[in-house]
Amino acid sequence: MAAVRPLFLLLFLFPLRSLSVDSDKQPLLALKQSFTHADALTSWLPNSSPCSAKWFGVICLDGSITGLHLTGLALSGNIDVNALAQLPGLRTISFVNNSFTGPIPQFHTLGALKSLLLTGNQFSGQIPADYFSNLTSLKKLWLSHNQFTGTIPESVTHLSHLIELHFEHNKLTGRIPPMKQTSLKQLDLSHNMLEGEIPQSLSIFDENTFKGNEGLCGKPLLKLCTVQDNETLTPMSSATDEDNNKNDHKNDTALVLLFFAIVAFLFMFFACGTCSKRRDDEFSVLGREKMADDPVVQVHVPSSNRSRATSTDYSSRKGDSKKGSTNNNGKSGISDLVMMNHDRGAFGLPDLMKAAAEVLGNGGLGSAYRATMANGLSVVVKRMREMNRLQKDGFDEQMMWFGRLRHRNILTPLAYHFRREEKLLVSEYIPKGSLLYLLHGDRGISHAELNWPTRLKIIKGIARGMGFLHAEFACYDVPHGNLKSSNVLLSEDYEPLLCDYAFNPLINTTQAMQALFAYKSPEYTQYQQLSPKSDVYCLGIIILEILSGKFPSQYHNNGKGGIDVVQWVLTAMSENREEEVIDPEMASSTNSLKQMLQLLQIGAACIHSNPEQRLDMREAIRRIEGAQV
Repeated sequence: MAAVRPLFLLLFLFPLRSLSVDSDKQPLLALKQSFTHADALTSWLPNSSPCSAKWFGVICLDGSITGLHLTGLALSGNIDVNALAQLPGLRTISFVNNSFTGPIPQFHTLGALKSLLLTGNQFSGQIPADYFSNLTSLKKLWLSHNQFTGTIPESVTHLSHLIELHFEHNKLTGRIPPMKQTSLKQLDLSHNMLEGEIPQSLSIFDENTFKGNEGLCGKPLLKLCTVQDNETLTPMSSATDEDNNKNDHKNDTALVLLFFAIVAFLFMFFACGTCSKRRDDEFSVLGREKMADDPVVQVHVPSSNRSRATSTDYSSRKGDSKKGSTNNNGKSGISDLVMMNHDRGAFGLPDLMKAAAEVLGNGGLGSAYRATMANGLSVVVKRMREMNRLQKDGFDEQMMWFGRLRHRNILTPLAYHFRREEKLLVSEYIPKGSLLYLLHGDRGISHAELNWPTRLKIIKGIARGMGFLHAEFACYDVPHGNLKSSNVLLSEDYEPLLCDYAFNPLINTTQAMQALFAYKSPEYTQYQQLSPKSDVYCLGIIILEILSGKFPSQYHNNGKGGIDVVQWVLTAMSENREEEVIDPEMASSTNSLKQMLQLLQIGAACIHSNPEQRLDMREAIRRIEGAQV
């Protein structure tokens, strides 16, 4: 009997574990019931298991549910936290970019949580002071872009393992409590209504951490704290009243003299600054145009043929750009454009200000305009207001690096303009427009040219451009970071030109999360990790978009519009219905169906949810180049 016991236990434990895993689906089904508009959770079915059937957004480890990442699905309603409490292995929760409202749910009852990500909803009201007292394991807390009011909960200061804290873009008031956690690496309290002196322990963070709070003072801000800010005013004794009156008379005299000195200075400043003000006023007309909400799309108008310098793939950094050169009578400085690429000639800010401006759109990184100068050159001017991660020297160095890039599938910028509040990036205008426009824009245009050979040429050109960027910016977490169809422009012969690349080191992390497509990769939405394989995921999405002709819902923050190309393609492949994915517009290219399906397999290998099992960029390019008819 003793010899039988181990085998008996083994046979007994397996059904128990299966029962435990299967029981996890009941809390998730209850959670789904508490949501409104849960259409994206079609894989959550009563007759399947969350882990083995890979329910959307459910993260499992060894058969146990450890994470729930429901990002950008337009979910609303009440979050059933009691259901979540029945998942003992749950460690991470992400409801980023949904539509939840009301007070913050009772997540504080889930004491084992390590990550709580609620950015981009409409939660409101005060957060109780002791809300985080029970969440002693919390490492990542993102409550940004909501409507929270009241003070920062004091219990946050006791989270000894906290690494990332995001409270930006709320309506928080009062003072910042002292946070002395040495583990804290990311902090953003910007765009609230906080006041008082910044605690010394937080002065190590840059000023962008605290911007948009007019009442804050102290390092790292340039605003010094006064006695009133520190609330250390004490009443004066009556014995000093007479001395104080004498000092008041002296101060009044000094103030009068200072007033006249300021008036004289302003008069001289106004006289000297009239010319420069006129120039600024002329340029500000760019900002008065009405902006659209659509992604930046180049306007399709006729233009003369363009010539481009080309090079072989993986060429090294070369070029004749001259640092600091401008078209301002030989004078350089931040008041003019800095030319970093002379392929289309030289021009200055005055030339740009006199040009007729046309609004192209307003994207995640800023607004864009088309400007046609007197010499006939048309350029696209992008106003970037969130590129504040680098100081001027670092920004200049990065721009000059961009100016040296030469590759047939890369759009090299022409010039830039640095101001602390915003940056201008000037590139050549490409008349045919973006791949996004051609695939999903005016469907009344002739699609005869957008046949399979043309689409294959575009895919190969994109892959070659990505290969060049991954060699050029090999030290970056994501060498491109924002690959999507709106950032692929097409020359007259349908040669793709990649733009808006390598911006991640220039943009504040919070804005990058909202604007850069690499942040939609599974490894970031689930684990907040970026790598060059995040670019591979973006490449996979665009391959599937080109093959199917469908607009990916992955491009949207709120999950509205388009189709989930990842789920659609993977489902079709699992059911041997791959041919249904191919765009009917290419029906005439039946002799190339084998090659299309090869590219479909490559695209699917690029979007694997596990980056370890995903192709790397070099292998993806090799397979794309080797696809046979």
